[in-house]
Amino acid sequence: MNIIRRKEPEIVDTRGAINKILDGIDIKSVLLITSKAGTIRANHYHKKDTHYSYILSGSVEWSEKRVEGGEVEMQILYAGDMVYTPPMMIHGVRFLDDTTFLVFATESRDQKDYEEDTVRVELIK
Repeated sequence: MNIIRRKEPEIVDTRGAINKILDGIDIKSVLLITSKAGTIRANHYHKKDTHYSYILSGSVEWSEKRVEGGEVEMQILYAGDMVYTPPMMIHGVRFLDDTTFLVFATESRDQKDYEEDTVRVELIK
């Protein structure tokens, strides 16, 4: 699992801070998602899409497993953490708190395109 933990701001001065979340990535959509504590999202994989999920607030139990097999890997993510999910990686998310996060995706999130690229599975219950 590729996680970036609480990346420190690159610039800090009397005005505040600048924290570069991503750089040099071809992003086609950005989603702001809110989820209630105890709910589950994802339980799917993408054929082509790559995405980065950045936790703004709350905490999540992020699980993933390669489509071609292997063990399920799970990590707890907190505000300031980001996880990279490549294509063909099954991922499921259980929200431990009310959570807000950003998803930066390399493919369009137009509903038709999204559905064609998404395969639903039950990774977590």
